[in-house]
Amino acid sequence: QIRLGEKNLPKGIPVLIHGAPGTGKTEVVKQIARETNRELMKVDISESKSKWFGESQKIVKKIFTDYKALLKENELAPILFLNEADAIISKRGSVSDSSLAQTENAIQNIILEEIENFEGILIATTNLIHNLDEAFERRFLFKIKFEQPTSSITAQIWKSKLPSLSEEDCQFLAEKFDFSGGQIDNIIRKSEINEIIHGEEV
Repeated sequence: QIRLGEKNLPKGIPVLIHGAPGTGKTEVVKQIARETNRELMKVDISESKSKWFGESQKIVKKIFTDYKALLKENELAPILFLNEADAIISKRGSVSDSSLAQTENAIQNIILEEIENFEGILIATTNLIHNLDEAFERRFLFKIKFEQPTSSITAQIWKSKLPSLSEEDCQFLAEKFDFSGGQIDNIIRKSEINEIIHGEEV
């Protein structure tokens, strides 16, 4: 950060993780925080958008103000995690659009400015990379695509989630069904619920 500052370069590390739902974007951010012993400030953008006109801008400003305070309190830079950021980094509407579009544009302008002057670690996730506004394109230093796992990786996921399955069964399921990690998690949950209610393993 000192070297970047000496060269008049932005000192923050803004990262965009994109890919299909259920490919592990959210989970990997949690694991990065755990592995590096960093505090994670998670913000679900959809929940931060207020229905009251003008309040959204205040809420977004407060997110970054709160993060700056957290940054000062911690020896290691915490991670600001903007989960499912599609709503705020997608292409902007024209000024002539509705008041809602104008509010969303104002929110985007705040975020663009905040990222430009950001000094910590910011990770945003999106499922809609193709709808990314050009202004955000250059603001993210790293853009990482999460692909659907290969069948061999999916087999390992099955095995880790259901250890009672044989290696052959895991490989069969991986090759037969094109499930993401998130979808496999839902299957495991249903399996657990079935066992609790009916007392029998699936």
